[in-house]
Amino acid sequence: MWPPTLTLDLLLLVSLFLGACGEQMSYRPQNCTIECIRRGDPRCEYCRISADDVQISPRIPSYSPFGSCVPWPCHSFLGQETPEVCQHYVHAPHNIQIEFEASEEPTYDAITVSWNPSQYGIEFLRGFQVTLQALGGSQILCQLFLLGTNLSLTPAHAQRVYHSDPFTHLFLDSEYAVTVMALPVPERWDQFYQKKQFFTRTCPEKNGLEECKKDWYPRYVEVHEENHQVYVTFNLAPENFNIRQYFSSCFGGGLRNYTSIKPDFSLNKTHHTFRLQNLQAGTNYTCEIAADVVDAVRKTFIVVVKHRSEELPTSRFTESSSLMVLLSVGILLAAAALLAFIIVYKNRLKKKLVHTKMRPEIIEQYYDKKLDEGQCVLLDRTTCPPRLLICYSSNDGPAHVRVVLQLAAFLQKHMGTQVHLDLWEALSIMEEGSMGWHCRRLNECDFVLVICSQGLLQNQKQQSEDEEPLENTALAMVSMIGEELCRAKALGRDLSKYMVAIFEYSQESDIPAALGLASRYSLTKDLPLLFSHLHGVALQKPGVYLQVENISESGYCKLPAGAALQLAIQEATAQFSEEPTEEEHVGIPIIS
Repeated sequence: MWPPTLTLDLLLLVSLFLGACGEQMSYRPQNCTIECIRRGDPRCEYCRISADDVQISPRIPSYSPFGSCVPWPCHSFLGQETPEVCQHYVHAPHNIQIEFEASEEPTYDAITVSWNPSQYGIEFLRGFQVTLQALGGSQILCQLFLLGTNLSLTPAHAQRVYHSDPFTHLFLDSEYAVTVMALPVPERWDQFYQKKQFFTRTCPEKNGLEECKKDWYPRYVEVHEENHQVYVTFNLAPENFNIRQYFSSCFGGGLRNYTSIKPDFSLNKTHHTFRLQNLQAGTNYTCEIAADVVDAVRKTFIVVVKHRSEELPTSRFTESSSLMVLLSVGILLAAAALLAFIIVYKNRLKKKLVHTKMRPEIIEQYYDKKLDEGQCVLLDRTTCPPRLLICYSSNDGPAHVRVVLQLAAFLQKHMGTQVHLDLWEALSIMEEGSMGWHCRRLNECDFVLVICSQGLLQNQKQQSEDEEPLENTALAMVSMIGEELCRAKALGRDLSKYMVAIFEYSQESDIPAALGLASRYSLTKDLPLLFSHLHGVALQKPGVYLQVENISESGYCKLPAGAALQLAIQEATAQFSEEPTEEEHVGIPIIS
């Protein structure tokens, strides 16, 4: 028989344990309105609130550590009748958990977030806000949940587990950050939220290996030459994919070569090198490599086979004769090189010019006359020029389009640049579609130049006002480039690929905010700076600056293509100066 005191203590512990277990209940969102919460209806205990239910003040700033999902002020949904409920502080939730949900879409994932409220300030807790953001991207999703006003919470209720609604359409194998905030959120407090980073499931984890084999493709492909033979090195699929065979197909010179690849996994389990056979000299090949499974994704790469000199005969007499010929040619070449070096050295001493190191694509040439202030460079037409995609909006009319066309012609003819413009590739656009062509060129080109104008900014304004934009391609490209800039900035990558430019009839305010991280140029004043950006040449060094032939604000119009560009800019400027602005139409003064 137990003593009475021990029996009482055991009963007390059992009751506390049962009470705690009773509070460890899971709560999922209910369909109810703010009016139901304000009335104190007991059926409205934990409610989801949509954006239509909450009237957000336009004075709320759009900049915040949470992106566009700023914390909703308490007074907008609970403090109108009882403002005192919004004057307290609630500590951040804790124990955030990520639960993966079943999704019928094989290329996307879905999750549900759960958490426990903090016991500190729980008696003033009025709800939660959950924010999900893709790291390195601009995708932000928000959910708002409110508790009933008649609900009386105590520290014992901190064991409750609250759940969010499912977040769907999340990219597989991507990193996200989820933030759970306790409401209300007074502005003078901090530490009111808890953040957790996680990765969505990979394709094999979500759909199984058999469903994901065809979606895998080699991401690393390297082509190199050894003893006049072309070899290709690529990365192998993970071991759990159980892919034992690959294939490569090359097309060039009207013929297609097929190579079956069976790697030896005992030598290397991550990479494999194989030889491309039956390639013709002086032919460019477009090759593909993929896993040998049905409907596998293929990786495309280019192989250029150069001309090779004929093999030497094997006879001893021919070898000795060839050796003598080569020796004689070598002596002559050495003498010619020595003579050329002496001539160049003397000329450089006489001219006293500064030698500047440049990329191989830029060939130095000097004028016969003295250039005390610097040096002049000419472009080498034999090297591969940088590829430039020009994006613009046609909403400003044919005059603006004509300026863009003349600029593209000038860049390609006199600035050593391979320009890609939709006006020049109408057939490809008809085959791929405008958006498909722009996306392909965006990935292929070394640089992207966005010509900003009033029409481009008008598209964004119409989208923000829920109107149908006049031009969807330009607006989509601005959004895609903005996302790439944000992703590159978040990952610490180079942002020099993307540039924006305006002409003299446009203003810097015409540049969309999404392109704020891109390099800015005002044309035609900044043509030398644009040349420096495209070719990686420094225009200024201590005591010297570089002059680029016929590329300056005053010199470009001396060329026929430059004169056509200048005329097109003048016509566009005259047209825009005659047209009344949108503010003048409605009688509203323009405030600068």
